Amino acid sequence: MDLDAYSAAHRDEWDELARLGARRRFSGIEADQLIDRYQSGATQLSAIKTTAGQSAQADRLSLWLSRARLQFTGASANVMSQLPTFFVNQLPAALYRVRTLTLVIAVLSALVAVIYAAWAMNDPRVLATFGSEADLKDYRQAFVDYYSTYSETSFTGVVWTNNAWVAAQCILFGIFGVVSPVIMFTNAQSIGMAAAALAHFGDLDVFFLYIAPHGQLELYSIFVAGATGLRLFWAWIAPGARTRGRALAEEGRALFTIVIGLALALLVSGIIEGFVTRQAWPWPIKIGIGTVALGSFLAYQFIVGRRAMRAGETGDISEFEGGAKQLVSG
Repeated sequence: MDLDAYSAAHRDEWDELARLGARRRFSGIEADQLIDRYQSGATQLSAIKTTAGQSAQADRLSLWLSRARLQFTGASANVMSQLPTFFVNQLPAALYRVRTLTLVIAVLSALVAVIYAAWAMNDPRVLATFGSEADLKDYRQAFVDYYSTYSETSFTGVVWTNNAWVAAQCILFGIFGVVSPVIMFTNAQSIGMAAAALAHFGDLDVFFLYIAPHGQLELYSIFVAGATGLRLFWAWIAPGARTRGRALAEEGRALFTIVIGLALALLVSGIIEGFVTRQAWPWPIKIGIGTVALGSFLAYQFIVGRRAMRAGETGDISEFEGGAKQLVSG
């Protein structure tokens, strides 16, 4: 190919492509011309790169094609401009969709914890799994010292990453239908056994006082993660009128936004656990801080989420961003 001759032959077409690509408004005829010039220009660019490789002509034509493509596909929205939509519409709508299942898991987890605590308190053989009497006494002191062993920032980082990982596992592996229930059950079992170990020496109040400030938001966030994982599992089991692939894609996109929300919620609970629990403040103040944190999350989930759902939000991305859902003949 004589590149100079080829460029001269198509110069008028490329100039027209550049001119149309720079316009802000189009008539119907001009819009058709832009698409025609874009299609022919793409073919010509392919021919140039195939025969002549990289060249100044190819670079200019590629730039004009990119500008033209933006005219009929649109530029992607700035990430910062999408944040209000995410936090006001998508995330609360996704949280609202798992509200009922979250409350069911919370009740069942509390029931399991109470059963295990009562069992361990009334059967010395169960409590003996913690160790000897000396081990139980050491556990009481370790339980209290746990919140002040490390610096505030280090402790916050440790508990945040640990809890965020637990929540992520519930959601990521929720499709299997086993991981989330196992994690919820194990978590409730551990809480019940810890309460029994402290109650053995009459220190049940210590358990609740140290758990209450951060535990309200932390535990509820884990319950939300468990509910989200089970919701993904159910989308695969009972997709309704959708194919299983489509149901998983839609539910996965919509509910995975909850991972971000829970990461932020667990960060707040981690800050409370790292900076508030260890303080020598009156317990009503420390517990009140945790209650405000949980109340804010519940208001966001139920009030803001309900408003977003009524506005038609599901937590999923828009239909345009999601692309075609299914090929249909005819």
